[in-house]
Amino acid sequence: QKSIGFWFVRDDIKSQFSFILCTGKSKEAEIKRINKELANIRSKFKGDKALDGYSKKKYVCKLLFIFLLGHDIDFGHMEAVNLLSSNKYTEKQIGYLFISVLVNSNSELIRLINNAIKNDLSSRNPTFMCLALHCIANVGSREMAEAFAGEIPRILVAGDTMDSVKQSAALCLLRLYRTSPDLVLMGEWTSRVVHLLNDQHMGVVTAAISLITCLSQKNPEEFKTCVSLAVSRLSRIVSSASTDLQDYTYYFVPAPWLSCKLLRLLQCYPPPEDGAVKGRLVECLETILNKAQEPPKSKKVQHSNAKNAILFEAIALIIHYDSEPNLLVRACNQLGQFLQHRETNLRYLALESMCTLASSEFSHEAVKTHIETVINALKTERDVSVRQRAADLLYAMCDRSNAKQIVAEMLSYLETADYSIREEMVLKVAILAEKYAVDYSWYVDTILNLIRIAGDYVSEEVWYRVIQIVINRDDVQGYAAKTVFEALQAPACHENMVKVGGYILGEFGNLIAGDPRSSPLVQFNLLHSKFHLCSVPTRALLLSAYIKFINLFPETKPTIQEVLRCDSQIRNSDVELQQRAVEYLKLSSIASTDVLATVLEEMPPFPERESSILAKLKKKKGPGAVSGNELEEGKREGGELNGAGERPGDSSAIGSTPSPSADLLGLRSAAPVSAAPPSAGSLLVDVFSEAGPAAPAAGANDDGFLRFVCKNNGVLFENQLLQIGVKSEYRQNLGRMYLFYGNKTSVQFVNFTTTVSCPGELQSHILYHCTAPVDPLVEGGAQVQQVINIECLTVFSDAPLLNIKFRYGGALQNLTLKLPVAINKFFQPTEMSSHDFFQRWKQLSQPQQEAQKIFKANHAMDTEVLKAKLLGLGTALLEKVDPNPDNFVCAGVIQTKAQQVGCLLRLEPNAQAQVHTHFPVRALGRMFLRPKTSSVLTLCLYINLHTCAQKTPPQNTNSSRLSLILTQMVYIGNPKT
Repeated sequence: QKSIGFWFVRDDIKSQFSFILCTGKSKEAEIKRINKELANIRSKFKGDKALDGYSKKKYVCKLLFIFLLGHDIDFGHMEAVNLLSSNKYTEKQIGYLFISVLVNSNSELIRLINNAIKNDLSSRNPTFMCLALHCIANVGSREMAEAFAGEIPRILVAGDTMDSVKQSAALCLLRLYRTSPDLVLMGEWTSRVVHLLNDQHMGVVTAAISLITCLSQKNPEEFKTCVSLAVSRLSRIVSSASTDLQDYTYYFVPAPWLSCKLLRLLQCYPPPEDGAVKGRLVECLETILNKAQEPPKSKKVQHSNAKNAILFEAIALIIHYDSEPNLLVRACNQLGQFLQHRETNLRYLALESMCTLASSEFSHEAVKTHIETVINALKTERDVSVRQRAADLLYAMCDRSNAKQIVAEMLSYLETADYSIREEMVLKVAILAEKYAVDYSWYVDTILNLIRIAGDYVSEEVWYRVIQIVINRDDVQGYAAKTVFEALQAPACHENMVKVGGYILGEFGNLIAGDPRSSPLVQFNLLHSKFHLCSVPTRALLLSAYIKFINLFPETKPTIQEVLRCDSQIRNSDVELQQRAVEYLKLSSIASTDVLATVLEEMPPFPERESSILAKLKKKKGPGAVSGNELEEGKREGGELNGAGERPGDSSAIGSTPSPSADLLGLRSAAPVSAAPPSAGSLLVDVFSEAGPAAPAAGANDDGFLRFVCKNNGVLFENQLLQIGVKSEYRQNLGRMYLFYGNKTSVQFVNFTTTVSCPGELQSHILYHCTAPVDPLVEGGAQVQQVINIECLTVFSDAPLLNIKFRYGGALQNLTLKLPVAINKFFQPTEMSSHDFFQRWKQLSQPQQEAQKIFKANHAMDTEVLKAKLLGLGTALLEKVDPNPDNFVCAGVIQTKAQQVGCLLRLEPNAQAQVHTHFPVRALGRMFLRPKTSSVLTLCLYINLHTCAQKTPPQNTNSSRLSLILTQMVYIGNPKT
């Protein structure tokens, strides 16, 4: 929010612009006059050094006006900066206005401007302070945030600051927080800022609540004390009469903007735990709902707008809490009255809010009572956006009791629907038909009817899915073959219908071949009559159906071979069609009946996973747009979906095969994090889905931690729900780590929080700062980022811990991981000559300067891999330093805030080591470090040398007899080294 305010130019200044306003005969004349005036102003600034403040203000104001007319201004900036030092309000005002509009945030003048702003902020003149704060808010550069982020909170909470300045300070701080959140650290000011909600001045409260809401969204725990204060302030406003707050009453509605902001702030938190606070809040919400039923006190549209704004925010809060059945039902009834309101915007908002209400188990039945009104809106609304919201609401309120009615209405509407929403409507009809299909013959009829009505908008996912379900359901295969055969007989048949028909008849055409009207040759001729009208992919599918026919119906073999043998097939310009025709012809000619039956056997059932149709709808609507209703539907309805309980003995039935996604559409609560990973067979997932198979769960976090000892980027942790990626960079004793939390499911993560902690003495060795908390709501398929700044104070041995908590499907998930921060991350590579290396090596021979580690490596070691590991450790690999070319020599300096510690390292291969039968390569090593830090560096190097060749097989006998001796790694005592 920018807070410039309105600046008024005095009449004597306005008169200076008459030269422009009076020369509007042509564009050329105006440009000529402006160029003349610019030359005059430039000469004034350059020639006369004794310009008084009024003249400077006048010419700067002219430049500003010319700029607003659309002309470029490349001078006058310094004169505007000089105006900031004036003690006259009008001159200072024009200077700040010029800077706010024309000065770039990267300008070289920013430092001069900052000095002038500092003087005005410390002047205690409220007018000058407001001007300075307005300028900061409008420019909002990072340099300004660095300069004033610590000063503005002090002004905001100071007891002697005037109310107008507090308002400007709150909005200015909000602007800086939005542009540079890592620089605005509230810290000690938190409680005092929160208590601004109790301020006597309503303007201060209104400005402060915008700031608190933004801060609460990023740091909910830090500002949770604002809930009780917000409820108290809301209660006072709601219970007051319009005469009590005369200065803040808008068309008989007391403080509508503040009320809306308070209700929006409360949506950042769960219901209050304090019974008294919760009771008071419920009372406020009931009062708002009661006032909505009262007759309007004014016929002005402003009155109804303000009243309804508060009502819709209150309903949004009720939906957010989802814990008060009485309030949810009352909210639904109130919204139902708006469905037939003459105001289009109200109907739109009512439909949108009821979509969310439909996902609540308390209000779902109340929403369903308005089904006829919503269907009527779908048919009669003139505004396409309202019709789209009506379709969304029908989709949200659909359940097993009304599925057939809603699907029929949506199909009927689809024939005349706007082109912009047809694809989305098709996806919703397909999902509802599958989700609530107890009778799968109805499902097949619905999808084929869908293809007939809107074939151009039926995506591949839709007809892929119907094929999957038909293949997995024995009881519907015959009906599907008969129905699709009848559909193909229509004179005009959509290509998607031909695809479905070719696939189903190729697999199950034998189930209807007994009827003379659908004999094998009739089926083939019907399919082949569509061949020349189809695209290349469809023709390829039909050729596959033809070869399937030869296996199902041997009597059709001569006819089909003749088709395959014709020049239009075996000499087709398309390589795919030509190859299929040649190979299928040869296969049918030389293969025996048994071989043909084996190669062309019926497709096996598809493994279960999330429906690719639902995934496409979510991708189209945005993450999390359709997940709420499905999740709640799974909670309301026990037992198997899609009538799967009818076939308990058929493990391939749709909805009956256990899988990590629990059912076809992922509608029920998914398995917890500890669920077993899928077997190898379950990786053969939905072959038609764009998404690949889910990655198996990661191992223990210790393995994830150790993988990062010699690298900075990668996946730290992964399971069926969550993937955590790391990207980090280090410079001297400072580091920055980017954590990426990816939601691998289609359901929202709620109350997502992360906490970093340093166990034990680590607090005195490392400083860390999370620039901003992650968003508490992580949508399905979305990724959120968190940045952590790290400073190494002294050497350390432990690693910080990352705790992650969130709710998935109502279940609390809790993870604790080690952050990949080890002492070697603060290594600075150091180059040195052979002479310097061994001279220092000999100097550091005392026992306290050495640490040794002996370890075994279970795999062969590759020289290049070893080099990469040593470089990844952070040291510099010194070439041609050691007389023995087989040895490795490294040097580096550990950078901490307290000191710089040098390290030398030697790694020597030992060809005389014994070789174990199962481990043809052994590595023995000794490492020398100071006792204080030896454990970490020893562990880092040991783990990486121990595992560096895990994927490298032995190349020859000599390499298999190698082992390593890491002889010395010593600290250099001189900090300058």
